[in-house]
Amino acid sequence: MSELHVSVVAVDRNVWSGAAKSIVAKTPEGEIGILPGHEPVLSLLVNGVVRIEPVEGSKVVIAVHGGFLAFDSNECRVLAEVAELAGDIDVARAEAALAKAKAGEETPEALAAIHRAETRVKAAATLSAAGMH
Repeated sequence: MSELHVSVVAVDRNVWSGAAKSIVAKTPEGEIGILPGHEPVLSLLVNGVVRIEPVEGSKVVIAVHGGFLAFDSNECRVLAEVAELAGDIDVARAEAALAKAKAGEETPEALAAIHRAETRVKAAATLSAAGMH
């Protein structure tokens, strides 16, 4: 059985790496799903949730804030500006940050903060919905 080797790296650390059956990430054009044998891809990533189906173990959910996805020869690299495992996200803190950002002025910085907070809340909710606390 063919598999992917996936690595998710943020500017400050290695977030996750391992063998996977599939990966789904959010690009400017929409979500992209990668399976073994996929054509080579190089794409920008936007704030979104990356979902990885490992060969063994529970689904991995990661909040990604910008970056790139590169895929070739069953090697998938996600290079993110910021990335957090959904299980590491403090949901109450993320929801408070979202409420605070929405209550502020509509500046480009505030909109970026809203998008980051929404991504963090969505990643945590995706993990909870799958029953993987």
